[in-house]
Amino acid sequence: MKLTQKAIAALTLPEGKTETIIFDDDLPGFGVRLRAGGSKKWIYQYKVGNQHRRVTLGSLAALTPARARETAGDLCAKVRLGQDPQGEKTEGRARAAETMLAVTQSYLTYQSGHLRRRSYTEVERHLLKYCKPLHGLQLQKIDRRTVAALVLDVGSNSGAATGNRVRASLSALFSWAMRQGLCDSNPIAGSTRQTEQSRARVLSDTELKIIWSALGSDDYGAIIKLLVLTGCRRDEIGSLCWSEVTGDQIVLPPRRTKNNREHRIPIVPAARAILDGRERNGAFVFGRHPAKPFSGWGVSKAGLDRRIKAAGHQLEPWRLHDLRRTMRTGLGAIGVAPHVAELTINHARKGIEATYDKYKYAGEIKTALTLWANHVLAAVVEGGGERKVVPLRGA
Repeated sequence: MKLTQKAIAALTLPEGKTETIIFDDDLPGFGVRLRAGGSKKWIYQYKVGNQHRRVTLGSLAALTPARARETAGDLCAKVRLGQDPQGEKTEGRARAAETMLAVTQSYLTYQSGHLRRRSYTEVERHLLKYCKPLHGLQLQKIDRRTVAALVLDVGSNSGAATGNRVRASLSALFSWAMRQGLCDSNPIAGSTRQTEQSRARVLSDTELKIIWSALGSDDYGAIIKLLVLTGCRRDEIGSLCWSEVTGDQIVLPPRRTKNNREHRIPIVPAARAILDGRERNGAFVFGRHPAKPFSGWGVSKAGLDRRIKAAGHQLEPWRLHDLRRTMRTGLGAIGVAPHVAELTINHARKGIEATYDKYKYAGEIKTALTLWANHVLAAVVEGGGERKVVPLRGA
């Protein structure tokens, strides 16, 4: 039977059957599938090896016999050329489900067991917040132009440094996806890295006093004071555990430091007073939840800036990391030897010094922190009197 408009109008499902297929005499594999309930659809059936494949073309109401025959003819030509139309359709559906968001979620699950907490949080923020415009796109179809435009937009709105960090997180994601067979190339390769302006902000003693005076007695206030006194990085203090406060020192394990090196920080009296003033209601020294470290950095910093402004002061924009740079610069200003100052803020030794000098300089570091604490307290405490700073002699 040739499947014409007149012929298909007379087709009925044989009694006792739930479905049947009537094939066309002129085009092998082209047919109509009738099912109980009244469903009538055009199909094209072919064979790949020993397996039969079937492609549904559409309902009889949606496609005319001529149009359905033309579509089936195109599929027949593809099969003769060795292609597998149904297999390509199935693969296309699977590829369509591999969106940027779906792959990102799988990638973050993988990285949660490989990255340190701080690094994971940053990567998660980069991919879920800044890359949101890409989430609905099929990963395989995201090209260099698309990601370059996104990174440029992030850089314009949030700064070149943030744009470059997002670019790096995207590159790592695509490299991982390539290894999983989810894409064939990394579109970040060859894209432009934005020029970053190196930070050089060092706070003066007057600015330190203004900031210190505006701090409250809450967790954030205590954290900032410890950052000033120790030169630690933000999360090294914000995520400080009571188990890391041992005797007369803070011991940060390698997994909690940027360079993966243990950092021992002697606790000077000013820092001890801050720690002794905290309640032990969980694993972490700071934070509202007993099982979670301090959070809410942005809100707290904004509140501090408002209090400083309300007190009638106008400070140039500053960041928490500027406190670390201020301490390192200040150590040099009060006479601490450069190599001791570097070890005090846990910078790794380099070159021949790292190879041959294995001395820990624990006593020198404690002296440096004591001198710095005296300097800070004399600067920030009203009526602090003459500073108890004695410049260290050279080695």
